[in-house]
Amino acid sequence: MRIGQGWDRHRLAPGRRCVLGGVEFSGCPVGPVGHSDGDAVCHAITDALLGAAGLGDIGRHFPDTEARWAGADSLELLKRAVGLVGDAGFQVGNLDCTIITEQPMIGPRAAEMREKIAGALGMGPKFVSIKATRGEGLGPEGRGECVTVQAVVLLKVQGDA
Repeated sequence: MRIGQGWDRHRLAPGRRCVLGGVEFSGCPVGPVGHSDGDAVCHAITDALLGAAGLGDIGRHFPDTEARWAGADSLELLKRAVGLVGDAGFQVGNLDCTIITEQPMIGPRAAEMREKIAGALGMGPKFVSIKATRGEGLGPEGRGECVTVQAVVLLKVQGDA
C-alpha cells in the first residue's frame, strides 16, 4: 500500500466560473483562478494520487506552461492521473478530502462532488470522503480570498483485496 497527500490553493476572483470537485456552483460570485478550470479539489486529489504512486505532481504531467491545458476540465485531468496510477500497477483504495473556503457553501453539494470524484476514480462513493470547513475570518480562506484543499489517498497494488 502507498499513501499520498495533496494540497492546492487557488485565489478566488469575481466573475470567474466556480467549479470544485467537478461540480459547477453557478450562483457563486467568485471562482478559482487557474490555467485550467481552477478546480482545486481535483488538483489536490491528482497530486495525492501521483505522489502516492511516485509519479511526481500535477505540474509535471499537466504543466500550466502548455496551451493545451488552458481551460482544461480538471475532472478529466484527474481521470488521466488515475490512468497513470493504474499503469504504475496501483488502484485507489480510498480518498479523504477537506475543502477550506468561505464560499461557495460546499455542504449542500458535497454528495454530488463525492459522486463525480468517485466516478473519476473508478470506485464507489463509499470510498470517497468530502468534507468542508471555513476559515472563520482567519487567513486568506477566512477573508474569502482563496479556496484551499487537502487530500489524502490510499493506493493498493492492483488485484489486492
